[in-house]
Amino acid sequence: MFLNMIKPALFFLSVTTSLLPAVDWTQWRGPTRDGKVHQGAAPWPKTLSKENLKLVWSAKLAEGYSSPIIADGKVITVETLEKKEEIVRAFDCKTGKPVWDATWQGSMRVPFYAAKNGSWVRSTPATDGKTLFIGGMRDVLVALDISTGKEKWRRDYPGEEKTPLPSFGFVSSPLLEKDHLYVQVGTSLRKIKKSDGKTVWQALADERAMFGSAFSSPYRAKIQGIDQILVQTRNLLGGILPSNGKAVWTTPVKAMRGMNILPPTPIGNKIFTASYGGGSFLYDIEKQDKTLAAKELWNDSKREGYMSSPVVIDGKVYLHGRDKRFHCLDPGTGKTLWSSKDKFGEYCSMVMQGNRILALDQRGILLHIEASPKAFKLLSQVELDTPPTWAHLAVCGDELFVRHLKGINVYRWK
Repeated sequence: MFLNMIKPALFFLSVTTSLLPAVDWTQWRGPTRDGKVHQGAAPWPKTLSKENLKLVWSAKLAEGYSSPIIADGKVITVETLEKKEEIVRAFDCKTGKPVWDATWQGSMRVPFYAAKNGSWVRSTPATDGKTLFIGGMRDVLVALDISTGKEKWRRDYPGEEKTPLPSFGFVSSPLLEKDHLYVQVGTSLRKIKKSDGKTVWQALADERAMFGSAFSSPYRAKIQGIDQILVQTRNLLGGILPSNGKAVWTTPVKAMRGMNILPPTPIGNKIFTASYGGGSFLYDIEKQDKTLAAKELWNDSKREGYMSSPVVIDGKVYLHGRDKRFHCLDPGTGKTLWSSKDKFGEYCSMVMQGNRILALDQRGILLHIEASPKAFKLLSQVELDTPPTWAHLAVCGDELFVRHLKGINVYRWK
């Protein structure tokens, strides 16, 4: 299971040990899956520059869109090598020294209109600090021991259940909750046992190869006092009961070619989302007798989403849209409070700390933004020395982890 043929090249610069406590970044968009940087992270500098954001170490990797995660003193990355194999690598967080690697066969081609962005691994792993759960492109879910990289179990859904191979591969990133995982795989949302990978229930199944290959990653929240898994399929948004997989509410979401990519974003009892070709939407989840129902409050067709997940600060939605601009939306009125005059990259991953946003666009430009409903306020920006990056940022203590298409760079605030 270990791959020793190819060793990543490492480059070290001023490696020192951070004295700050670090909160592990255990899954996609962080421990709470909303991009929020919690207690334990160093305050961000008032101004970004190459002088106060220093490269600590870097490693060369094959291509991948999967975001890095941090736990057990390791940073975990995933890559697709030579269109043949998927590789999971663990590095020592502080030094960049390789700890272990694991591999399996896992290659496929995405549809021609998405081919320009490559056919590389997309799903971001999740970990409880002991076991690592990774989605492979060919709809394979693998559990590895985080200390050794040894495989614990594997589920091959097309092989075991004859489900169709997803057109875009395994894209959804697992949500880890106590003894179970929730993820869109095998044509449906599934609740999966951590211990052995067995499916407890399936919901919102769609056997069509195109529409069963959902992009969005689930989120857990209480809406109208009911605990539920919020999920967006290629054409539906809904709330699913964790206990039995029953849908408590669903609503269609308009999108071109089913490009519902963003995660559902709860704001109280309301849900925000935005789609490619559809616009931005806000739904009120209302009580109706003993059930819930989704009522569309507004739809702004001019503010389309793409792949950039929004952040919510002080009740306002900050969205990087398909038009490459940043927007501040007021959920209460549906009004766009401002849109940036300048265009940025096609994609931005955003993390937030207080009223500050760090946004890394796919060109490798890191933007430092003050979240304000009054105007777009770009405090500073710095161009990182990276090839294009489509993976989400990870923050741990005073360090920033950037997975780009040719490797990983780790930076530290000065």
